[in-house]
Amino acid sequence: MPHLPPHLPNLHFLVAEADPVQRRALADALTQLGASRVTEVPDAPMALRTLQAGFSPKIDVAILDLALGGMDGMEMLRAIAALGSSVRLIVTGAQPPGVLFSVETLVQAHGVDLLGTIAKPVNAAKLKALLDNYQPSRAPVAVPAGPSFSFAEVGVGLQRREFEPFFQPKIELATGQVTGLETFARWRHPEHGVLGPAAFIDALEQNGRVDFLDWSMIELSVQHCRGFHDQGIPISISLNLAPATLAQPDFVRQIAACMKRHGVLPDYLTFEMTESSILDFDVDFIERLVRLRMMGFGLAIDDYGTGRSNLQLLARIPFSELKIDRSFVDGASKKRPLGTVLKSCLGLANSLDRMSCAVGVETRQDWDFLQGLGCTYAQGYHIANPMEAAAFPGWLEDWRHFF
Repeated sequence: MPHLPPHLPNLHFLVAEADPVQRRALADALTQLGASRVTEVPDAPMALRTLQAGFSPKIDVAILDLALGGMDGMEMLRAIAALGSSVRLIVTGAQPPGVLFSVETLVQAHGVDLLGTIAKPVNAAKLKALLDNYQPSRAPVAVPAGPSFSFAEVGVGLQRREFEPFFQPKIELATGQVTGLETFARWRHPEHGVLGPAAFIDALEQNGRVDFLDWSMIELSVQHCRGFHDQGIPISISLNLAPATLAQPDFVRQIAACMKRHGVLPDYLTFEMTESSILDFDVDFIERLVRLRMMGFGLAIDDYGTGRSNLQLLARIPFSELKIDRSFVDGASKKRPLGTVLKSCLGLANSLDRMSCAVGVETRQDWDFLQGLGCTYAQGYHIANPMEAAAFPGWLEDWRHFF
């Protein structure tokens, strides 16, 4: 019989199950796993009383049946959230997997710490699989608010060329080859060190001048692209672009001049725009997208799946790539509904003859799952964090040795 990890046997478990036979079976399963403190209750009101702050010893993990008497299951979850308890939940039920997955989403939306859901019947192996994910609570660490800057201060930083692109590698899943880099804007502040967009993007957006940052990142990214090519690294670059920047009348002329200035072919640059940001633009904007594709630039829909998913738009505009949002990637290998959505996104990309890129790949399991589904590219922390340009050639050499 498998046992719980060393830090779990001394935890206080609550088993809330209406059926006495199943309640006893759950308690026995916990005891077999090594749990030493198990409290049993038959209905929702008693479960809530044991989860209140004054109950001693406090409950660490609660196993709750959705069909508990005395209260609707959804009401019970809402009530638990209102308690503000630090308890970790395992929810059980006789519902189909799709319904239990929706319950997971609901519990997490309430801000309750969920270890997972289990479709009945519950056994020791299923319990252990979820309890293995338990991590002891840590005292909350006060995170100081990052510095904020006025529009004028950000403008001075841009004028002083303190902003620079960091690059995150994009990997071809079939071969493991590094085929591209995505640009992430960073501010190398003389006093505060390297700052991410949270420190400066609001000031630019509120003043309608994200284009200042966009053009800075375009110029520097293309310049670095040329530098990588000169080092024998024929890498492509992709970068996020505000639709308002692309809508500027001189955009096509200016980007063509930038590419010519640095001697980089348009094939090596892809512009990424979020799905929701492009839906309200007019025919002139669509014409510009088509013109860019005809010139050889790549166009990618970023955060695919989080917007209104206008399939007609996807079919009519010549996007070369769909970037699938991390919310559909993380955990897709373990959660069937997420996996189904991910397969649908990849199938759509394939049927439209578009490449697909999964964002937020954080584990080897994510990588293997995506590879098995035929996803084209992947990027995420499992591969590499965004890095400064000077660090990329060395990282690439290490990656090639790894593969």
